[in-house]
Parts: sequence; structure tokens; C-alpha cells
Amino acid sequence: MYADPLSKTLAALADPTRRALLARLALGETTVTELAKPFDMSLPGISKHLRVLQRAGLIEQGRRAQWRPCRLDPEPLRNVAAWVEQYRRFWEESFDRLDDYLRELQGTGEGQ
Repeated sequence: MYADPLSKTLAALADPTRRALLARLALGETTVTELAKPFDMSLPGISKHLRVLQRAGLIEQGRRAQWRPCRLDPEPLRNVAAWVEQYRRFWEESFDRLDDYLRELQGTGEGQ
């Protein structure tokens, strides 16, 4: 559906369940069964969310005997952080200009 990696990552992060799954995986590798425990959702439902995260490159699944442990891949999150950083700088500069303008207005208003 999304061609570029950033769009895939942002689409995957749009869902609160997937964000919660990533937060758990940030603590370390775990199995799908362990990931599913805090959710009122079936294992197939959790697996669908994990597939979205995997397609976005946010998680990797290994194989250990019959288990499929999941682990976080932070690289797509670094790309999102870099993209957001551009806008943080923009807003900081905009607020700085607004701050300067407000000080200027207050300075001209004091003498009246």
C-alpha cells in the first residue's frame, strides 16, 4: 500500500496496540504468546499487528524450535526521529521569531 519506508513506519505506528507492542519489545526479545498476554485479543489478532510491524521493518521474528521470538529493529524509528527533527527545528525557529516580535510589540507599547 505504501511505497516508501517512512510511510510504512508511520502507518504502523498509527495504531495504539502496535505502539504498545513496540514498547514491550523495547524491553527485550519475547515470544508472541508473551506479547499477547496484556491484550484482550486473540493470538491471530496479535499476529496481524505483528505482521504490520514486520512489513514496516520495525520488528524481526526469529525461530527457536517451535517458538518465534520477536525483537525490535530500531532503524525505522531512527528515520522517523530524523524526519520529525526537521520540523522541531522549524517550530523552534518560528516560536523564536514570534517571541522576538512580541518583545518588540511590548517595547513599543511601553512608551505610550
